[in-house]
Amino acid sequence: MNINNQKDKHWMSRALQLANNAKINGEVPVGAVLVLKNNIIGEGWNCSITHCDPTAHAEIIALRQGSKNIKNYRLLDSVMYVTIEPCIMCAGAMIHARIKRLVFANYSKKTGAVGSFINILRYPGINHLIILNRPLMSERASLQLKNFFKERRIQQKNNKINRR
Repeated sequence: MNINNQKDKHWMSRALQLANNAKINGEVPVGAVLVLKNNIIGEGWNCSITHCDPTAHAEIIALRQGSKNIKNYRLLDSVMYVTIEPCIMCAGAMIHARIKRLVFANYSKKTGAVGSFINILRYPGINHLIILNRPLMSERASLQLKNFFKERRIQQKNNKINRR
């Protein structure tokens, strides 16, 4: 295993831990870590329900923290680690922030914007190229999502039964 892959796994493990925070708060378990020079400058987990904010995705929260921490909206040379393929909004924000590289754990066929549903990063005319590393630690991330939705379905079923 090369050094980059070891570092990538380390940071993706942190993103998966953050995704668990989202799950604890009843949010879809997605976590993101923004790294610059091998240091975390931003991190987040989904908080859209908690904050009543449709933009409170893990990636956006990590980008906002990163920008504040380095006091620059350009996050040149940074690497984003996220537990699922970013949506259109998040991919667009990464382009505007000028992150260097994106590493994600799983594709998202319904909303993924870097290869599954659409590929914003390679759209003609986009003025910044982000290096894309495809799925890393996908089994662990997939299991986290599957378990979350399985538990949610069970809760919904129990709620229906209790209402009778």
